[in-house]
Amino acid sequence: MTVYVDDIRIPARVGGLYGRWSHLIADTQEELHAFADRLGLRREWFQDPCVNGKPKAEPGSRAAANWHYDVIDRKRAEAVRLGAVPVPFRELGTIISARYEAEQRARSAEEQRREEEQDGDQLEAVREAVHLLPNPRSNHR
Repeated sequence: MTVYVDDIRIPARVGGLYGRWSHLIADTQEELHAFADRLGLRREWFQDPCVNGKPKAEPGSRAAANWHYDVIDRKRAEAVRLGAVPVPFRELGTIISARYEAEQRARSAEEQRREEEQDGDQLEAVREAVHLLPNPRSNHR
């Protein structure tokens, strides 16, 4: 698993803080939050497109996969020192798309496994029900 930080460095004032802002992302949200904790970022600063996106993203959509933290230059440099991989901003979309596609493949595989398991359970129930039926060839009444 990897944490990435881009080099977009957008100048902006957020609250009372003026700085150049970049994006911190990771392969999983759990990893991103753990890394953000090490950087001293507050969980409330997490950008979840399904919760605080403008417009809000539909869960499961590609847009929903754009979750990240925004970091100023000082935190960006600290993130790199802590092991985040610096990437060009233009590569961020490719990284997020690859992560999204991997999640979709894993979700599809899990759904298929569940369906096969459910089919197996139904088949077993039918076999048990058939086993309980009286044998029409028997002379017992």
